[in-house]
Amino acid sequence: MKSKIPVSLIVLILVNLLPILGVIYADWNVFEIVALYWFENVVIGVVNVLKILTCCPGSELSDEDKKLPEYLRPSSSGGVLHHLSKIFLVPFFSFHYGGFCLVHGLFVFVLLGSDSGGDPFSSMGKWFGSFLNSDTKWFVLSICASHLFSYFYNYIGKGEFRRTTPGELMHAPYGRVVVLHLVIIFGAFAIAAIGSSVGILILLIIGKIMVDAKLHLRAHHKDVVIEIG
Repeated sequence: MKSKIPVSLIVLILVNLLPILGVIYADWNVFEIVALYWFENVVIGVVNVLKILTCCPGSELSDEDKKLPEYLRPSSSGGVLHHLSKIFLVPFFSFHYGGFCLVHGLFVFVLLGSDSGGDPFSSMGKWFGSFLNSDTKWFVLSICASHLFSYFYNYIGKGEFRRTTPGELMHAPYGRVVVLHLVIIFGAFAIAAIGSSVGILILLIIGKIMVDAKLHLRAHHKDVVIEIG
């Protein structure tokens, strides 16, 4: 029996197809693609902070409340200590995950950014200064919209905030980011070794979409199995 594809997964796939247009019509290279995927990590971290701030685990609903849509159901206070813990956890996560993203970004810009004279901070600065004035900004905005849509659709709309603790959210992004970007980085190294072409770059993008889709289903739709064929 085939399962319906979740709406949030469709949005994710459509947004991640946009770099193909960049490769075909704007001559994006492997560095630009990987740098944009790295920036997605920052977006994931910001959304995760929002999740930590809004999680309210352990709520008990009455039969009447269960008939209401998730966004209209009353939330549990979670206890004073639960909310006080966020005062420590949010800054700690921001510092730790921010450092993780910085190191990862330096790694990407050192190995793939060829226009900085070996200075990753210079390469990173140039990239941040240019992407707002180029067509890459549309992909960045789309990525932000995609993760915000998933936040409201899955986390709020489907009540994930009731079943998630701040402690779980503290380490939630790391597994996805590490797995996904190991695939991307090794793919980028292979492309750099054999030479870049439109077809190979598109294969890299498709590979990222496949891994991202699987991780998305694992995180939000554990009961969904999509049959192909």
